[in-house]
Amino acid sequence: MFSVIFPGQGSQLVGMGKEFFEKYDLVKELFQEADDILGLSLTKIILEGPKEELNLTVNAQPAIFLISYSIFNVLKKEFNFDLDKAKYFAGHSLGEYSALSSAGYLNFSDTIKLLRVRGDAMQNAVPKGEGGMIAVLGSSVEIIEKILSDNDNNPTVQIANDNSDGQIVLSGKNTDLIKLIEIFKLNTIKNIKLPVSAPFHCKLMNKATEVMKKEIEKVNFQNSDIKLISNVTANEIKNKDELKKLLIDQVENRVRWRESVLNMIDKGVNHFIEIGPGKVLSGLIKRINKDVKINTINNEIDIKDLNI
Repeated sequence: MFSVIFPGQGSQLVGMGKEFFEKYDLVKELFQEADDILGLSLTKIILEGPKEELNLTVNAQPAIFLISYSIFNVLKKEFNFDLDKAKYFAGHSLGEYSALSSAGYLNFSDTIKLLRVRGDAMQNAVPKGEGGMIAVLGSSVEIIEKILSDNDNNPTVQIANDNSDGQIVLSGKNTDLIKLIEIFKLNTIKNIKLPVSAPFHCKLMNKATEVMKKEIEKVNFQNSDIKLISNVTANEIKNKDELKKLLIDQVENRVRWRESVLNMIDKGVNHFIEIGPGKVLSGLIKRINKDVKINTINNEIDIKDLNI
């Protein structure tokens, strides 16, 4: 039993998807549609860079979705993989949009427009330089939650991503993160400041939440028989109304990726197929459970190894 999963921000790379773009007309058409919808050459940014422009949140989010959605459609339409047989679809943060669009809950045009707005709103929710994120390595959620609750001198810091055993990401104001880093030093807890310019998935994103609430309410979501796992709850989403609410909640809430993977495994999933740039999610899943099968689909060689 398999699940299809889609990566989030940070997996982008200049030149990603080039092999599929050059070989398949359906991918060229999706790239052109994206350019027309957004009124800019996302194609050029993806294939040529510069890296600094691709890494901007406002560009990275629709770009990663475009690559993931393109590869998904190549698998279905060119290689006849029946991905709809998956037990679940899931994605990490913006990857959840790739999952729901590939599953048929939202069309391509609306999804890429939403992600452009989402990227812009998240980037601009906090003044530049005020917020940041740190990765905490080798610790547990329980230990980090206790440190946060015991130290009220860093009130804005929240767990943003519970990624895997031993990898947790925190968001907050940089002034509060600096205080927290000192506490981690005293407790010999390893941490790394991440090269991001905004504190994603915490309450400092409240302005972005308001923007996304307005935008999501405008969009027409469809019903689908494919089951989605929510970042916010780590559980199956019941219907399209709950999906809309959870996408809004997702902006300020923790990405419960470790719990999501464990829940899927508990429900019988023993094979994960990561569709999109990079291998980030595959690496996280290996840390969560060494026994499950994982395929990462980045190129045609990867497709030849896929058996479902």
